[in-house]
Amino acid sequence: MAKAPPSAKRDRIKAFTPALVDYTNDVVYGDLWERKGLSKRDRSLITVAALVATYRPEQLVSHLSRAISNGVTQEEITEVITHMAFYAGWPAAMSAAQVAYTVLVEDKGQ
Repeated sequence: MAKAPPSAKRDRIKAFTPALVDYTNDVVYGDLWERKGLSKRDRSLITVAALVATYRPEQLVSHLSRAISNGVTQEEITEVITHMAFYAGWPAAMSAAQVAYTVLVEDKGQ
């Protein structure tokens, strides 16, 4: 089984919601992300699109970095965000663009 990526936020809530964190580590990252039907790169693209569409900026932060690690380019991420504006709504895409800029441009420069 694959190891879940490290997460200080998950570690912080482990004692409070142990089962939720265990499911995240074991099922989401251990089983779902390791299925052979899609590459991790494709899973990252889909996840970023879903997080944009469902307006989940807090979760988008870590998944943007994961997407880059999985081979998705910054240009592809900006295309996903732009594409989602027409399907998920302009405000969701604009918020995602702000998050992506912070993670991929501002934080990268530090």
